[in-house]
Amino acid sequence: MPVRVRVPASSANLGPGYDAFGLALDLHNEFAGELADEWHVDVVGEGAGHLSSGADNRIARAMAVAFAEAGRPELRARIENDNGIPVGRGLGSSSAAIVGGLMLGSALAGVANDPARIFELAAGIEGHADNAAAAVYGGFTVSTRDAGGARCIRIDPARGLAVVVVAGEAELDTTKSRAALPDTVSHADAAAGAGRAALVALGLALGNEDALSLGLHDTLHESYRHGLIPDLELIRGILVDAGAPGAVLSGAGPSVLAVIPGPDDERALTRALEIAENARPRLHASGRGRVMAVGIDRVGASFV
Repeated sequence: MPVRVRVPASSANLGPGYDAFGLALDLHNEFAGELADEWHVDVVGEGAGHLSSGADNRIARAMAVAFAEAGRPELRARIENDNGIPVGRGLGSSSAAIVGGLMLGSALAGVANDPARIFELAAGIEGHADNAAAAVYGGFTVSTRDAGGARCIRIDPARGLAVVVVAGEAELDTTKSRAALPDTVSHADAAAGAGRAALVALGLALGNEDALSLGLHDTLHESYRHGLIPDLELIRGILVDAGAPGAVLSGAGPSVLAVIPGPDDERALTRALEIAENARPRLHASGRGRVMAVGIDRVGASFV
């Protein structure tokens, strides 16, 4: 009987929370795995025909880490992968694959699921913890790294939040996007980022639209990525004109995300749908035809 896992999409950074903030989205990849003689990955949905079907697939590589951790490096698996998360668009598809592979590998090797260890391993594989934290734990997460490794705190977002995602039309490699950033930023930019990050965290924890509107502006990374995402300001303006309190890059881009508050989750999602529909004609005219309204995932990675 295959083991089955469901992992949410995630948006990292959320503007000023660079490499620290993660928000899990109600958009998922599903994975099923069983032991086999050789590695094989069947991919349907996003990335089908493009993602590897062999041992170099991210899911298989993460499973191999889990097998080695369990003392069973000789194990192999056949994996079914149904992707709902766009690939290479800044929505945490790689973290979802890694977390899904680690959970499948641990289960198939007979190791009890330990979310803290899954997070630690996933953060190590990714090289940063923001998406991994949100993928494992769901909700809103704040991550940091110290001598003890990657650490995170999960905060249950206020009831009454949804998001509008304007997906990029083409993939953007995270390594390339990171290479566009400077080695240092000014004291003024760092101070502004700290204040705005606090406002975003408060806005998500309390559902406060004023805090989100003031906080969703970045000085640490977005301006340096304009060369790779030249339509960022245009898309941001379209979303704000349509009623969003603010908009930021999702992760390293090229997708753009707006957080939409409301009286409760259902009405926040209704408002997000209305904003998406209001923005759609101008987004389509700008070359960004794919816009989604989705809720917040409050569960995180789970066996199904």
